[in-house]
Amino acid sequence: MKNHKIIGGGGVELNVIETGNPEGRPILFIPGFSQSHFAWKHQLNSDLANDHRLIAMDLRGHGASGKPASLDAYTDSKLWADDVNAVIQTLKLESPILSGWSYGPLIILDYIRYYGEEHIGGINFVGGISDLGTEEATALLTPNILSLVPGFFSTNVEESVRDLGSLIRLFLAREPTEAEFYFMLGYNVSVPPHVRQALFSRTLENDDLLTKLKTPLLISHSVDDKIVHFEAATRIASLVQHAQIHQTANLGHAVFWEDPEGFNTRLREFAASLDSRNVDVATAT
Repeated sequence: MKNHKIIGGGGVELNVIETGNPEGRPILFIPGFSQSHFAWKHQLNSDLANDHRLIAMDLRGHGASGKPASLDAYTDSKLWADDVNAVIQTLKLESPILSGWSYGPLIILDYIRYYGEEHIGGINFVGGISDLGTEEATALLTPNILSLVPGFFSTNVEESVRDLGSLIRLFLAREPTEAEFYFMLGYNVSVPPHVRQALFSRTLENDDLLTKLKTPLLISHSVDDKIVHFEAATRIASLVQHAQIHQTANLGHAVFWEDPEGFNTRLREFAASLDSRNVDVATAT
């Protein structure tokens, strides 16, 4: 694997991991709230790498990326858009698929708001939300996750670790193994409380973007998601008429972790459909 240090919005240094086939269609994995590129290890270390150029980034404030102290560094949508754009442009990603988990779709939509769809080939929302901070958006989050939110902002170590541990247990439909639990806990606790609070303090409404979206969209979501209600997926699909939903059951919020083979297969099929679409367009012209 290659490790890149890329300068994102406002000069923040972003940690980016790359592996896979340098000639394949790129897939840029964007992790969720309080996560890191390690969340995508079952994709980065899979046979997806035979066919695709795989890139995973640590969000600003997360993992090994820079962690500005100012709340403004996390509440400005343009900065998030600049981060994604910096990765795409610096690494010269040609028509990448942007795969965002949970909070990740919000960042993808930040990017589209400021940079449009011209430079992306496909989008994958994974257990994701498209709005934040409104009454309607909050209704799409489960009581389980909402009850933990105050602890995510706490500077009391015991309280913070306890509630982050509870968050991790909501990721999967099954109980995580001890190794999984402590691996995930490690990169969750590395995110400062002020970063988590800033991410949740944003108010975002993206229906205007979704109704005009032209880029192919795959929505991966489990009906048994313990964090984001499945209705979030159906709502997005109602706004994006060409959206495809990969509906699963007996899996949790992190479908790509709990069933990596199924997730990777569907993502590969989605990528292949984009290639076929491009061939059809070229033939028609």
